[in-house]
Amino acid sequence: MKRIVIKVGSAVLTEKNKIAKERMLNLVNLIAKLRKKYDVVLVTSGAVAAGYSALKMDKTKQIGKKAIAAAGQPILMTSYKKKFDIFEIDTAQILLTEDDFDSRKRTKMLQEILDAHLNNDILPIVNENDITSTPEQLFGDNDQLSANVAHAANADLLVILSDIDGYYDKNPKEFPDAKIYKTMNELPEGVLDEESTPNNAFATGGIVTKLKAADFMMKHGRKMFLTNGFDLTAAESFLLHDTQISGTLFEAKPNKEEK
Repeated sequence: MKRIVIKVGSAVLTEKNKIAKERMLNLVNLIAKLRKKYDVVLVTSGAVAAGYSALKMDKTKQIGKKAIAAAGQPILMTSYKKKFDIFEIDTAQILLTEDDFDSRKRTKMLQEILDAHLNNDILPIVNENDITSTPEQLFGDNDQLSANVAHAANADLLVILSDIDGYYDKNPKEFPDAKIYKTMNELPEGVLDEESTPNNAFATGGIVTKLKAADFMMKHGRKMFLTNGFDLTAAESFLLHDTQISGTLFEAKPNKEEK
């Protein structure tokens, strides 16, 4: 069975400092369908946004963000559990930092834990461990975390569900004639050096972090699909019916020896 990693961001999961319950249920429903075809690992944001509903601290300061994340993590996981229980899907929580991928021993342990969960029909739900880690130990965004998880889990594909339909040739909010790239085999020069500009106050990513994730995946011979998380039609069509009606597939060109 093929293995995929689904990453969902705060912009999709939360609204007005609360869990967007209908969107979360739509995501859970999709994952329930996907598990009939794939081994699925979920990488989720949303702990800080969920925690802010219970703890109004300054999220721009390190301690404030950590305290909010600590309050939000059980809120987020409880919301997921209630919805996955509808489909009788058991879940496990895994909190990671960048350090977990710097040590061969720790990465191997993560791989074995993921395998144990998936082999026992449990859905691993991964998030970054904001609480006890130092800034140097954090990816800072779940896009790059999800790419590292996908590589460690030996996943065939990373799917990033975002607040955009895919990767465009220019900013679609500024240019009505912007065109979406259906497939990308390499990234335009200089795009990874641009400043990340997340749309959501609780998001830490933006298009640049997604492109960095795509770059990582392609360099490791894996694929990434960037698509809309508010409307899951394109994701479902691509993953369940092998039909790409929207979204951008990042896939490195095969080596000459492989042709």
